[in-house]
Amino acid sequence: MDLSRRGFLQAAALTAAASGLTVACGGGSGSGGTKNGKSLTMWYWGGALSDKVVAEAKAHFGGQTKLTAASIGGDFKQKLTTTLAAGSSVPDITGIKGEDIASFLPNAGRFLDLNDLGFKKISSQYLDWKTKLAQTEDGKQIGFPIDIGPTALFYRADLFRKAGLPTDPDKVAAEAGTWDDYFALGSELKKAVPGTYLINNMGSVFNIAVGQGTKRFIDENNHFIGDQDHIRAAWTTAIRPYTLGIDAKINDQTWNAAIGKNLGTELGAAWHALDIEQAAPGTKGKWRVCATPGGPANQGGSYLALPKQCRNPEEAFKIISWILSPANNARGFTDAAIFPASPASYAMPAMTGPDAFFGGQKIIEVFGPAAKAIPVSYEAPADAAVMAPYFTELTNIEAKGKKPDAAWKDAVSQAKQIARRQGVN
Repeated sequence: MDLSRRGFLQAAALTAAASGLTVACGGGSGSGGTKNGKSLTMWYWGGALSDKVVAEAKAHFGGQTKLTAASIGGDFKQKLTTTLAAGSSVPDITGIKGEDIASFLPNAGRFLDLNDLGFKKISSQYLDWKTKLAQTEDGKQIGFPIDIGPTALFYRADLFRKAGLPTDPDKVAAEAGTWDDYFALGSELKKAVPGTYLINNMGSVFNIAVGQGTKRFIDENNHFIGDQDHIRAAWTTAIRPYTLGIDAKINDQTWNAAIGKNLGTELGAAWHALDIEQAAPGTKGKWRVCATPGGPANQGGSYLALPKQCRNPEEAFKIISWILSPANNARGFTDAAIFPASPASYAMPAMTGPDAFFGGQKIIEVFGPAAKAIPVSYEAPADAAVMAPYFTELTNIEAKGKKPDAAWKDAVSQAKQIARRQGVN
């Protein structure tokens, strides 16, 4: 599963030397901070926000509030969960990863309702589907959208040209409009340029194929549906490049070494652009971007939230509203490929200019329409845990030669067991 790759690559990217931030792991309620709310702490992880914007927020609000921003390494969710449960040293402001937000909703009481602080008045500035993912059934808003992960197809125009394939983004999108079209193109690429592969691994295909639908693994009535046709279809799609011999079978530990060599394409979210650029700087100008085969999906995208221990909710809300304003969101895309959840940002100069790494292409022309067309699907609190066995079994096919049908049966069986332990019917 590729959602964690950006965190893996950028865990140490946000440092005090680079951004001028004070790195601390405390300072919240019960940690000895000031009681009048004139000192606020914020937890997030490297790459979650623009460090330049956060540094400016410290200066912007410095007259009233001392903002201490902490880049938390390691398992962010686990550290946040443990701290919330303990009830001490809780940050005043915290990030929550998009893939984790559903698991926090059952414990929404640990966070303040942002609607009470003014979010409802500005919520129209942010994509409705993204906002609702951080909302309880009774309308409590625990998360302020930071970004989203509209997907696209990243491809090596130089390798496509060498293979006699189209290189213009619109033409490639037309040639790879469906998954079958895309796989056929990959077969042509490998035949023309031996040693070149279309995808990094089957998990990347499965993840997007599931996200292109309107149903996932658990329905709104808390029933397990991970054995139904829509998941089996995504599984079958993921298996195809393996059977065609165009799957590079790369895991996260070997991806960095492979990305600049024998991968002709990459499937991923907007933030994945920075991963490619950092891992393969020598390929600058050779990459292009076009629409995802089969339609857009969303991968990742996070939130800021205010734990109930927040010492000055009104001031904290002002800070996160400023950091995540459409104008500052556009800057976040320029700084670190953090794709905004605010559509107004898409027309701003910071997002509409040409990208040198992608050959001067204006990549917002691909990601902007994708962001607005992402299908809405219900994501249950246990969804991520239930999904995990499918990735494990796809890896077992690639690494151990396990038969796809046997892997499917085992994935479903394990997912059902996890679902039952999580209280899913």
